Amino acid sequence: MNSSSDANQSGSPPFCLLGAVGYSRSLDTCVLEVVVILFLTVLIIAGNLVVIFVFHCAPLLHHHTTSHFIQTMAYADLLVGVSCLVPSLSLLHYLRGLNEELTCKAFGYMVSVLKSVSMASLACISVDRYIAITRPLSYATLVTPCRLRVCIVLIWIYSALIFLPSFFGWGKPGYHGDIFQWCANSWKTNPGFSTFIVALLYAPAALTVCFTYGSIFKICRQHTREITQRHARFSSQADGDKGERGERCEGCPDKRYAMVLFRITSVFYVLWMPYILYFLLESAGLYHHMVASFLTTWLAISNSFCNCLIYSLSNSVFRKGLGRLFSPLFPSCLGCTDAKKAPAPVSLRPDPRCQV
Repeated sequence: MNSSSDANQSGSPPFCLLGAVGYSRSLDTCVLEVVVILFLTVLIIAGNLVVIFVFHCAPLLHHHTTSHFIQTMAYADLLVGVSCLVPSLSLLHYLRGLNEELTCKAFGYMVSVLKSVSMASLACISVDRYIAITRPLSYATLVTPCRLRVCIVLIWIYSALIFLPSFFGWGKPGYHGDIFQWCANSWKTNPGFSTFIVALLYAPAALTVCFTYGSIFKICRQHTREITQRHARFSSQADGDKGERGERCEGCPDKRYAMVLFRITSVFYVLWMPYILYFLLESAGLYHHMVASFLTTWLAISNSFCNCLIYSLSNSVFRKGLGRLFSPLFPSCLGCTDAKKAPAPVSLRPDPRCQV
């Protein structure tokens, strides 16, 4: 640590992961790293604040019990965005007085725990939807608010404990702290600890998501086939249309909501898969490259912004809450939109607005 600080004071270029490419003489790679990290930080913080406020402003979003897990993910991702200010300040040399080893360990541990919360929450969401579709009559007795709170508390405790051995010298939780030179050069991964993380976190979460969503879409496909066959069996057009419409209206909302949650889960694992593969390869000693570490790590962290984007594109209730949230800023645009959707007002009930 002293040697690195002396080197910086003597005029040598600062430590940067992207400098390993070899073009640091023609491009200030540290500035590029700061721009990338700050850009992601702003997106993550702004996006998750929007999700939190919209859930506060749209009561209809609370009808699903999964909203508790989604808000947990939003708070965890918001903390990820706030913690990303640490490497930015470090690259800008505002954290020189801090212990580099302790700072990079704390940052790496914190981000790993927060992303573990998101991963476990996605697995719990898939289980919740599986129970709602396979056991609709007993769902209300199986999934209670008290059990949801206990489950969320257990998620945070489990995520905090599973990465704790890294503080006692057993392996490295991830590459989030490699912005600091000590983490990149001195904190090495351990095959045993990497296998431990994969076996107790990554693999169970992925297998749970694959099994539950696979079963959900299989059940939905079977229900659609049965409805089609029943409609073809009964020749009465009026009764058939009425029965089909009633059954579809009962199943379609759950299927559409499951599709939104499936998109969120799919994007999460698509962005995290390169990081997990690199984590396994680097732990086994098969491949190591600082640029690959930087790119896969921050690609995975960028997932913290995607939930807001997916919600705004897929969920009509979320879009309504988003419009209500920004209605004080754009009242004329919101009035035009409402006028197009409802040209003839039926009720004189005032539009409830959310005070943020």
